[in-house]
Amino acid sequence: MSTILNNRAQILLKTLVDRYINNGQPVGSRALLQFSGLEVSSATIRNVMADLEEMGLVSSPHTSAGRVPTARGYRLFIDTLMVVQPLDSARVQQLEHQLQPDNPSRLLMQASNLLSELTHFAGVVATPRRTAITVSHVEFLRLSKKRVLLIIVMPNDEVENRVLLTHKDYTQSQLTEAGNFLSQHYADCPFQDIHQRVQSELHQLQHDLTALMSAAMVAGDAVIARKNEDYVISGERNLLYINDLSSNMQQLRGLFNVFEQKTELLQLLDVSRHAPGVHIFVGNESGLPGLDECSVVSAPYTSDGQIIGTLAVVGPKRMNYEKVVPIVDITSKLLSNALSHH
Repeated sequence: MSTILNNRAQILLKTLVDRYINNGQPVGSRALLQFSGLEVSSATIRNVMADLEEMGLVSSPHTSAGRVPTARGYRLFIDTLMVVQPLDSARVQQLEHQLQPDNPSRLLMQASNLLSELTHFAGVVATPRRTAITVSHVEFLRLSKKRVLLIIVMPNDEVENRVLLTHKDYTQSQLTEAGNFLSQHYADCPFQDIHQRVQSELHQLQHDLTALMSAAMVAGDAVIARKNEDYVISGERNLLYINDLSSNMQQLRGLFNVFEQKTELLQLLDVSRHAPGVHIFVGNESGLPGLDECSVVSAPYTSDGQIIGTLAVVGPKRMNYEKVVPIVDITSKLLSNALSHH
């Protein structure tokens, strides 16, 4: 499609997209003349605009003499005219410092927050697919009467804590016995297997510890459910304050329905797993009706060279792609480095 545009038409389309992204107003021929740097007549600009409109790259809102880019116009701009603005090294170091937490699940949340803060849109990080979550050590600590702290340590040194409310008051020695039993019998065993085996093997323990062990299994299930969350998202409320989206309540409901249902958005993000680099879906390119007025800028992230998940920014079609693309790109690289060195 890029070959059909001569140099003048490319300059005018890029100027139009830049102006529209910048102020959200339809762009007229006078503004194009002022900002394009071309020494041509207004009549020439009007002719070029008419050609671009015929090609489906721009459209004219009924209430204005100016024009706005279509999804197809944005696509051509992204593919052939966009000039990305890389982040300076000091900013990259600052971001790198923000992605060094003490465990991987917090790392994903921080990456999601970072994407949202830097773009003022929604930041999404699809979590790695987990085959099975194993446990390397379990401990119970007595906090007070009928309150016990369950500590689950995983092979990557990630730690999950849960407070259990018990029906009876256990001594610390009883709690130590229960923790030792689980750690010795089930170390490096997938949690789902532990759950099944504990039911049949609890008779090896004193009967009064069975209730504690059952409570630990229920708490462990909650941990696993959280670990298998499909994605973490930050800043979706930012989208409520963007006129392009908030002016249509039905469209907004559809967008938040996509976030809530998860499955369709995950399938879209899954497309980005198959190749490195940044992928951009403009409007209905996503195939999701709820995202018709949005663009999704995504990139895969890795651990030790293997692609394990995808992160993305979801915002309006009228986003500053030249700034958002390098933000998504560098965040995916920094997250990959942090996960590989964890």
